[in-house]
Amino acid sequence: MALIKSVRGFSPSWGNDCFIAENATLVGAVQMGHHCTVWFNAVVRGDVSPITIGDYTNIQDGAVVHATYQRNETRIGSYVSIAHNAIVHGCTIEDYVLIGMGAIVMDGAVIKRGSIIGAGAVILQNTVVEPGSIWAGNPAKFIKKTDNLESEITRIANAYPMYAGWFQE
Repeated sequence: MALIKSVRGFSPSWGNDCFIAENATLVGAVQMGHHCTVWFNAVVRGDVSPITIGDYTNIQDGAVVHATYQRNETRIGSYVSIAHNAIVHGCTIEDYVLIGMGAIVMDGAVIKRGSIIGAGAVILQNTVVEPGSIWAGNPAKFIKKTDNLESEITRIANAYPMYAGWFQE
């Protein structure tokens, strides 16, 4: 059973058909939509500020989602993939975004719709990633603009509820 913990009077909540791995952790003011998945060793920690997550979003193995006390909530849209060991902290991630493996998105950053943050990238504080952009590197820099990422990002996001189904057989 996953670690689901209330703190300061706030308890995590989630919609229909969500998968939360046995060793995932959800704490405090976490509100997740429908068909979301939180994978092994992932931590979604809404103890200091709220975290809201849309539908069909996956938080993969070892990822950490947190916020900043009295400064930044964390808002994650729908059809978002936060890959293995990524850190998402006190930022806004709009719909149809892929955050690559080991990437870090820091406080106040805004990742706009249809963007990809490359594996290992570090998005610095207060950076705004424009819609349909690819950013990579440390510190991350704009690589290129593309108009056709949403269908691929949606395909990835839709795969995770299917993977979760394998654990319910």
